[in-house]
Amino acid sequence: MNRNKINSRFCGLISALRNPPQAQAMIKGDSEYSEINGKIRFYGTQFGVLVAAEVFCLPTSKSECGSRVFGFHIHEGDMCSDDSNDPFSGAMAHYNPCDCKHPHHAGDMPPLFENDGYAFNVFLTDRFEINEIIGRTVIIHSNPDDFTTQPSGDSGTKIACGVIKRCV
Repeated sequence: MNRNKINSRFCGLISALRNPPQAQAMIKGDSEYSEINGKIRFYGTQFGVLVAAEVFCLPTSKSECGSRVFGFHIHEGDMCSDDSNDPFSGAMAHYNPCDCKHPHHAGDMPPLFENDGYAFNVFLTDRFEINEIIGRTVIIHSNPDDFTTQPSGDSGTKIACGVIKRCV
């Protein structure tokens, strides 16, 4: 791909972020992490779906060796309900319509890196279209995804959830 084509694609993606998203999920923490909140925005572009995540009040690390890393996925369920043994059990498993092995599920997304309790992540994906994810859930897990362990990357418990809704 030549430089002009790359610059054109980059400018197109940046301009998409200036428009209202086509879908979004409002993230809320479970009872143990009730302060977690944020918004995940989904923008349809000619190159795929641009996802912009902004999350506040994530648990922080006391280690001098860096911030915490959190697994971040779209799940197939349509609600953030839970029971006492399984936070956000209504989110169900990772969104995986093609029955791929992890980390090739359509719902596998890059991890969130905490920075003093805040995380911001923008990425482009062609693994799903916005219409496919409306009504599904976005989950933040307590641990980083190892991108190997089946079926979910050993990313720990679900600590925050949001239902993806179409923006009007």
